[in-house]
Amino acid sequence: MSVFKAQRVIDQIRGRSYEETLMILELMPYRASYPILKLVYSAAANASHNIGLNEADSFISQVEVNRGTIVKKLRPRAQGRSYPIKRHTCHITIVLKDKSN
Repeated sequence: MSVFKAQRVIDQIRGRSYEETLMILELMPYRASYPILKLVYSAAANASHNIGLNEADSFISQVEVNRGTIVKKLRPRAQGRSYPIKRHTCHITIVLKDKSN
């Protein structure tokens, strides 16, 4: 997805608790919210397994979206011409921390 599409979803969840983030992402009407929801689930599972962080007491301390590579394709058009298609990608980083610390 594009950086700008992901950024407007990411701005809504920055600094919120884990449960509140899940509720916000499930109710958002944007298509970018579902992959970000899966990413938040994955970040929470990694934090609980690797660090021993409790999911209920965690909050999203840092979220950033960076530009990724651009996938370039060519679409055939009329009279033997081609039309370039550029598919933008992004890298999303989520950091969870405990509320007590």
